[in-house]
Amino acid sequence: MGPRPSSSSLADDPAADAPELLQWPFGKLDGLDRDELREMAYEVFFTSCRSAPGFGGRSPLSYIAAEGEGGGGGGGGGLGFPGVTSRVKRVLGLRRRKAGPPLMRAGKLKHRPMTPAEIMRHQMGVTEVSDSRLRKTLMRAIVTQMGRRAETIILPLELLFQLKPSEFADLREYHLWQWRQLKILEAGLILHPLLPLDRLEAAALCFREIMKSSELKPIDTSKNSVTMHTLCNCVIALAWRNPNGSPQVFHWADGFPLNMYLYLSLLHAIFDLRDETVVLDEVDNLLELMKRTWTTLGINKMIHNVCFSWIFFEQYVVTEQVEPDLICATLTMLFEVGSDAKKAGRESGYVRVLSAALASMQAWAEKKLLDYHGVFQKGTTGMMENVLSLALSTAKILGEYVSTSGGAAVLSEHDHGTLSNSLSRNHVDQYIRSSIRNAFSKIYENGSMHADSMILEVDFHPSEILCLAKKTEDLAIAEKEIYSSILKKWHPAPTAVAVVTLHKCFSVMLKQYSAKISGPTTESVCVLQAVGKLEKVLVQMAVEDSVDCEDGGKGIIKEMIPYDVESIILNLIKSWMNERLRIGRVCVDRAKETENWDPKSKTKPYARSAVNLMKLATVTVDELFQIQMEVREELVQDLTVGIDSLIRDYASFVESCGTKQRYIPTLPPLTRCNLDSKLLQIWKKAAPLCQAGIDITGEGARKPKVIFRRFIKAKEETHRSRPCTSRGTQRLYVRLNTLHYLLALLHSIDKSLSFFSRTNSSPSPSPGHLSPYNPAPRRPVVQTHFNQGRTALQAATLRIAELGAYRLIFLDSAHTFYDYLYVGTVSTARIGPTLCTLKQNLTLLLRVLTDRAQPLAVCEVMKASFEAFLMVLLAGGSLRAFARGDHAAVAEDFASLKQVFCSCGEGLVTEEVVESGAATAAVEGVVGLMAMPTEKLVEDFTVMACEASGIGGRKIPMPPTTGRWSPADPNTVLRVLCHRDDEVANRFLKKTYELPKRR
Repeated sequence: MGPRPSSSSLADDPAADAPELLQWPFGKLDGLDRDELREMAYEVFFTSCRSAPGFGGRSPLSYIAAEGEGGGGGGGGGLGFPGVTSRVKRVLGLRRRKAGPPLMRAGKLKHRPMTPAEIMRHQMGVTEVSDSRLRKTLMRAIVTQMGRRAETIILPLELLFQLKPSEFADLREYHLWQWRQLKILEAGLILHPLLPLDRLEAAALCFREIMKSSELKPIDTSKNSVTMHTLCNCVIALAWRNPNGSPQVFHWADGFPLNMYLYLSLLHAIFDLRDETVVLDEVDNLLELMKRTWTTLGINKMIHNVCFSWIFFEQYVVTEQVEPDLICATLTMLFEVGSDAKKAGRESGYVRVLSAALASMQAWAEKKLLDYHGVFQKGTTGMMENVLSLALSTAKILGEYVSTSGGAAVLSEHDHGTLSNSLSRNHVDQYIRSSIRNAFSKIYENGSMHADSMILEVDFHPSEILCLAKKTEDLAIAEKEIYSSILKKWHPAPTAVAVVTLHKCFSVMLKQYSAKISGPTTESVCVLQAVGKLEKVLVQMAVEDSVDCEDGGKGIIKEMIPYDVESIILNLIKSWMNERLRIGRVCVDRAKETENWDPKSKTKPYARSAVNLMKLATVTVDELFQIQMEVREELVQDLTVGIDSLIRDYASFVESCGTKQRYIPTLPPLTRCNLDSKLLQIWKKAAPLCQAGIDITGEGARKPKVIFRRFIKAKEETHRSRPCTSRGTQRLYVRLNTLHYLLALLHSIDKSLSFFSRTNSSPSPSPGHLSPYNPAPRRPVVQTHFNQGRTALQAATLRIAELGAYRLIFLDSAHTFYDYLYVGTVSTARIGPTLCTLKQNLTLLLRVLTDRAQPLAVCEVMKASFEAFLMVLLAGGSLRAFARGDHAAVAEDFASLKQVFCSCGEGLVTEEVVESGAATAAVEGVVGLMAMPTEKLVEDFTVMACEASGIGGRKIPMPPTTGRWSPADPNTVLRVLCHRDDEVANRFLKKTYELPKRR
């Protein structure tokens, strides 16, 4: 639309070209660029000051001179007052311009200082041609309208009347100039008027029609032009609208935000074009002249203060914050703005300008403060203090005064002070927390390269957490040393707030790391311990810094939810131990289903399942030792209880293979020995044939063959020099080895755990630190664990050894022992073959069993042999009969049996143990009964039986079978009588008990 100007449009914010993005608070003006606004602002300024010297007027220019003004140079008063120091700059704390040439006129009078009009033209970039044209126009207007006030002049309309195309270089230049005047009128009267305008307003519609017609060519502005006459009527009708109904002034440039753009364009002229961080020394006089534009632009003192604050702030940002004087001046002006904001009866337009400007300042400052660790490094804390003051000042004004409608809040000074302190403290608290979080995220991401690590769950390496803990501590120390001294002015405990925030940030990392830990490795425990140390440092810093708080820092400290690192470690260890114990339980359960009791190898003659179970237990304990921490005794106790339970269960499984009773022969019924029994007669016929090696397989020998089959087999086996230990018995030996293997490793683990418990409860000095004042500790009493497991293993060991011995003697060796010894007659079935087989079996036993298992196993074989020997003598059945004269042979055979065990191995079983075992079994006592006369046996038995039953009289009661053979046991004596091969015993048994005779 219309002729296109060379400069850019103001569709974007004026601060958009600044090195740092700054939010423009005063809205947008579409269709007008900065150059057009600046030229219009200068035209308004020149028109308002036309009566002042240098502008064409005759009255002297009034200005406020500084104290101590006088002659002399230094500072360069460009207005011709050398040595003048600006009162405005002094109040605002602005530095003077560096020594240099003052602003001088160009041309013939170049050595004369510039007038205010020339300074403004120079500062605002207005060409001499444009300035000359403006002067001529105003001179013509002054001649015709003498004494007319500036606010009663619609300047663009006046310029359209006075300036003709002939005063421009060409028609295009005139068209662009005319189009600018029309756009200014459109902006001030229609787009942004002081009073709201109906879109169907006739004057507005007419103006738009005229403006539309001027897009392609300029309108005719001659005296007789109908278009110009219509335009004049429309403009006057729109500008004549007055808020209070008294049409005394025209309102064409006092609508928001056009008036802000124009006035700020003027205010920017106070900055030296040669150094934009410096304010001209002539600022006092320039401001005094700008004040004349207030009525035209709708500006008052309060709005001026807001705008003046803004231009210092904006200039500070635009010049990349290199001049702290500018932000200090902003803070000084904000004090004035704050005083204005307290006043009652504030206009809505003022509140709108005030809130917009302060909100933009606050947003810029808070953007920096919410990440002050990244913005303000060490050495720039002075800048941070200024920015912080700016943020808090704007927040205070906005919070206390601007937010209240209809005037300032009615509060006492004390209430204002309390509210102000509370607002400041809350804002500073927010800045600290936000900046600490940002700083923490940066140090983590820079170290691990995990983006968005505070949001997304990622895998952490222990070294990353250790590094992060160290950097977190460094960040906390830097916060205390660099920033807290500044923040302390507005917050009672800034360091405490910072470390509390750091504590929370690290807590997020800790939770993610803890969730990923699979077990309590040395690395993971070291990481957690480092985190615990960090927490102690942070808590100590928070406590020290929050002493001056009203509640003593309790509120802040409560925010620090403890990491409880010890509980995390303990829970990790407990979970890990539970998992190991679960695996152990699986191992035991699998063993119950699959273990076949084959030895793992020749060098490891024990069950594979036991090896796996104890390997798991040993590794678990070793890994527990490797954890560098003071493990609590209850953890060790939990672990030992779990292992102990597994051991007891496994021991129960090992011993669950039957009892010895299944191998002990059933006691035959008591009978009396019959010299004429058919069985003995057959034996007397068959025994010599068997000894001579004659075949007795004929038809007539069927019964003897059946009867003596087992005996014949025993005779054959006695001539073979090989052991007869069955596979089942050998598997029992593997069980026995397994139990001893478990006992040995359990003892080793027990010692390790006892030492571990001692070192954790009372750590001893290392050898390198021993001294007369720090001697080595006394050796403590070793604690014991696994008592129940050890007891279960020992009981299972005894049962398996006993079971194996009974199986070996009564099952594997039955054909050479119980089924052979003394069958028929003593002389024909002596113990020699039995001892030969026993020796072979003992040799195999020693080869299969481990050293630890051998003594008990041999002892149990000895006990089983002694009991088998007694079973032969006392419960040998119908094939055995003993005469009194057999005593010597039997005693000799038992002595040989004892000698086998005395000579077994290298002192494996001592002679004392053998004799003690024989005495316990009462074998020799029973053998001694065989030497006694039958009459004596009958007499002793009668007495013992009656005494045992407590029944007297003629009838002798039948003594019960106890199985505990002894010369003092009446049942034992009765069995000796049952096997006595003489007539006296036969008659006694028949008469007393009517025992049947042998067939």
